[in-house]
Amino acid sequence: MSKKLSADLDGLTPTPLDAVTKPVNWQLEQIVEQLRAARAEWRSSTGRARELGSRELPSRAAVENILEALCGALFPMRLGPSGLRQESEDFYVGHTLDNALNSLLEQARLELRYAARQRGEVEAGSDAVAVQIVRDFAAALPGLRRLLDSDVIAAFAGDPAARSVDEVLLCYPGILAVIHHRLAHHLYRAGLPLLARIAAEIAHSATGIDIHPGAQIGHSFFIDHGTGVVIGETAVIGNRVRIYQAVTLGAKRFTADETGQLHKGQARHPIVEDDVVIYAGATILGRITLGKGSTIGGNVWLTRSVPPGSNVTQATLQHQPGSPG
Repeated sequence: MSKKLSADLDGLTPTPLDAVTKPVNWQLEQIVEQLRAARAEWRSSTGRARELGSRELPSRAAVENILEALCGALFPMRLGPSGLRQESEDFYVGHTLDNALNSLLEQARLELRYAARQRGEVEAGSDAVAVQIVRDFAAALPGLRRLLDSDVIAAFAGDPAARSVDEVLLCYPGILAVIHHRLAHHLYRAGLPLLARIAAEIAHSATGIDIHPGAQIGHSFFIDHGTGVVIGETAVIGNRVRIYQAVTLGAKRFTADETGQLHKGQARHPIVEDDVVIYAGATILGRITLGKGSTIGGNVWLTRSVPPGSNVTQATLQHQPGSPG
């Protein structure tokens, strides 16, 4: 050790142990009081001043646990627990579904009660509706599993780098996003749009793929790579469609009423027919139709419909009247 470094170290004053371990006064009582006042202001300004006494909205953490359980129940030997044996599959699936569906029922009750309050209706009938929705959801799971099998096979067939369907299911973010979407879309159509949106956003956070639960997607759907993909609420996608990273199926414009409030629920996203391929970075906007069997090249900006069998690239658009789009 050099003499200079040794002298510098000798000159350092060690921090007393009690200065490290002594509790810091964070003024928590004052902060808690101020946060209570902020909540009261928000509730008053949004018409939510009445005391509920318990949680009002579904829990994102609970939905995340439900989705993890459902993934395991749908694909027990690949997405289930590491120690699972094939002879125990049915027991695991039954036990896991029982817990997941009961938890989903509680979250569905919260959403339906909340929606009833927002409409100024009584909450009494919400619980029976929630039970029926979750019962129908459970009955739909075998069909959803078969639909997801078609997506996994499409991913394996469509990617030369895929070595097995097991690799696809375990590793591909596009498959995780599609599993969540298939589950979320059923909840969305069943009357649980908030739970569906939470499920979609959990997948979005994990994969970078943003699929609105309202989007209608046919079988054998494959998102390759996936990061940055956006699929809007009213998009309609046919069978055997393949899209790549950074593709947007979005709206061209948003209509508003006389007060400036956006109209909700209008069809504003593209229709993609069967066997279409959309390459990376393409932006497809508005209620237009991509005809069956078309290929949309990378980084294309498209705002008009194209007929079946089209091959659209930046070069072809530049030679079209009124380009781009």
